[in-house]
Parts: sequence; structure tokens; C-alpha cells
Amino acid sequence: MPMRLLLADDHELLTDALTAYLVRESGHEVVCTPDLDEALQRMAEEPPFDLILLDYHMPGMDGLDGLRRALELADGHPVAIISGTASRSLAEAALAMGAAGFLPKSMPGKSLAHAIAFMGLGERFVPVDILTGGPCPPGAPPATADRAQALAARLTRRESDVLRGLCQGQSNKEIARSLSLSEATVKLHVKTLYRRLGVNNRTQAALLGRQAGMD
Repeated sequence: MPMRLLLADDHELLTDALTAYLVRESGHEVVCTPDLDEALQRMAEEPPFDLILLDYHMPGMDGLDGLRRALELADGHPVAIISGTASRSLAEAALAMGAAGFLPKSMPGKSLAHAIAFMGLGERFVPVDILTGGPCPPGAPPATADRAQALAARLTRRESDVLRGLCQGQSNKEIARSLSLSEATVKLHVKTLYRRLGVNNRTQAALLGRQAGMD
């Protein structure tokens, strides 16, 4: 469903490219600002945005203080951080303050669009690269095979099989049939997956799996 987005970032090439992609692929309305002050002004004076994206390093942010100020104006609407510095500690700090997500600028357009849709539904999002540890080098291309390997290392073989089923949109019954397991066993594996991945539902688990190329 198309959303009204506020994208605050002082990198014009990024905002132009991301705006064009989101408009073309998802039909979103995207309002762009180059700094925090203008973003806050638009939030205060214009109709509510469905999602606000703030560049961590743009003018006026002052670290996560800019996130705090935006959250105070957002009136419950999700606010997320985008950044070229994608460390786990920074992502965790942003989430602890109430951010809806943390998006590294190294993410491809399709993954960013998925993440935006996810947060628009009221969920939180952090890429599996960060959840599996270590910062992503700024500007580095996504290494899908490495992400899949890192995620699979945290799971048993059967849990990985179940996660692939979730990524493909299969029900527990369908996964059980394809793996020759009982539905009750699949349900137990799904619950274990939630705990291992730090997610709350099958949509979040599937999104992490897709981010790691496990679909």
C-alpha cells in the first residue's frame, strides 16, 4: 500500500535515487529534506507522515539526539535511522530509544523497499547483517552468500529448512508436508526460530531469511 514518507538526508544522489525507486516500485509519496531542522518543521506543519527516515550523519542530527526530537514530534508514527555507519551498537541504541528500524545505506533498493513496507506495518526492522554481528563496511555491496552462511550458522539444519519454508510463504502444514514432519514439530521449530533470530512473528523471521538469501 502506498505511503507518505519523509526522507531526511543531505546526500542528494541517494535521495534522488531512492525516491525514484520508491515512487516507481511502490507508488509512495516521498518528501525530501536536507537536514533535521527542515524535517522537524515539515513534521510539525504538514499532515502526518506514515514513516520518517533520518540520516544519522546529516546536519542537525547531533547523534541520536535528532532521533529523540523527531520521535517527540512523530505522534506515534514510526521513525527510522538510515546510515552509512552500520554498527550493531548504534542500531541497538536507536531501537532502545524507540526507532522503528535501522537501515544501512549499503542495502539494495529492493531490500530498502521491503524494510519500509515492514516498518509501515508497525514492525521493527534491522538487517540480518547487523543481527549476526559486526559492522558493515560503509558502501560495501551486500554479500548474500556470506549473510546466508552467517545466519545458517546460528540455526540447526532443520531450523534452516523451516525458515526457508517461511520465506516461501508456506503454512506450518505445508512445511510439515514438505519436510515429512508433524505439524506440531514444525510449530516447535518456528518458536525456536523466533528466539534465535530475536523476532516476534513469522513475517519478521521470513524477512530476515530473505535478507540473507535463504528463500
